[in-house]
Amino acid sequence: MKGCCVMREEEEEEEETEWSTDCRDTQEEESDRARAEMELIVLSGGILVLPVFVFIASFLFWPGSLLKAYNWFWRQRLGLLVRYSHCGNYRFCYSSRGTPRDATPTLLLLHGFSASKDMWLPVVNHLPRDLHVVCVDMPGHEGTSRTGAEDYSIQGQVTRVHQFVQSIGLDKRPFHLVGTSMGGNVAGVYAARYPAQLSGVTLMCPAGLVYPTETEFIRRLRELENTPQVESIPLIPSTPQELDDMLKLCCYTPPKLHRQVMQGLLDNRIPNNEFYKEVFMELVGEKSRHLLQDNLHLITSPVQVVWGTEDQVLDVSGAAVLEARLPNCQVTLLEKCGHSVSLERPRKTANLIMDFMSAQEVGCENSKKLS
Repeated sequence: MKGCCVMREEEEEEEETEWSTDCRDTQEEESDRARAEMELIVLSGGILVLPVFVFIASFLFWPGSLLKAYNWFWRQRLGLLVRYSHCGNYRFCYSSRGTPRDATPTLLLLHGFSASKDMWLPVVNHLPRDLHVVCVDMPGHEGTSRTGAEDYSIQGQVTRVHQFVQSIGLDKRPFHLVGTSMGGNVAGVYAARYPAQLSGVTLMCPAGLVYPTETEFIRRLRELENTPQVESIPLIPSTPQELDDMLKLCCYTPPKLHRQVMQGLLDNRIPNNEFYKEVFMELVGEKSRHLLQDNLHLITSPVQVVWGTEDQVLDVSGAAVLEARLPNCQVTLLEKCGHSVSLERPRKTANLIMDFMSAQEVGCENSKKLS
């Protein structure tokens, strides 16, 4: 009997052992399943959270990179493609949309001092999608080759822009040239040197004139001429306060930017400040300062002038100078607008350019009919 009891007890212990083993296996399987589900949830959440995390981290720690990414996104949305062309070893960087058409001239846009091709994004946003638009980085700026002072004077820039025009075949038919500030000086001199290539030219607050009324900025430049070593230039900020002052100088209504955005703008500009100083000193030198004024008598293309009445950089009185010297000149003054016309009035700028181009096309058609 004792043997039977022992056997029964042993069997019961074996059953309990098997049952506990099965329970452990089941628990481990459930634990593995739960862990796998948690990993899937974390992974799925990570796919959603990661871009948000990257955005926040970039905004806090790398705002300059975030601004570049924003411009990239905006170019993609507008259908602008960044391209490169070459003249020998010299590289031009530009963005473009559309293809040349016989009916409508190509639009070539020249930006101002220390800017880039991306400054035209707000304007391109309001231009017709089927218009062939080209925005080029001026010599030494952004993605275009940075060489030496000979390319940074107005005449040097005109020569390089002409090489760029040839490198992408824009010289095969007349195109419309637009330039603002420094780019306006270049565009005007280009019109004087290469009139046959243009259907018209738009000058927005152009540099290079003798202004009947001088701004405080111009008077400050005269002081800089007599300074052996230039430490501070209003258009070349090195601190958030100097950047804020520059925006107030260039805009009648300065954009209200978050301090991190301001820091991002500075982060992208400061590495280029020495280059900007070199360019600036070339622009205010004797060879470039009044080069547009000196070439006005050679301009035969139809000219459109757009100027902000509150321009604190280059006084609006320059518009009267152009109107008096250029017979085919159409002047538009924008109220409550400063020097940065393309930033403050992008829609108006785009409409004015398109209206002017359309008027020139109608004029050409009427001339053909009369002939």
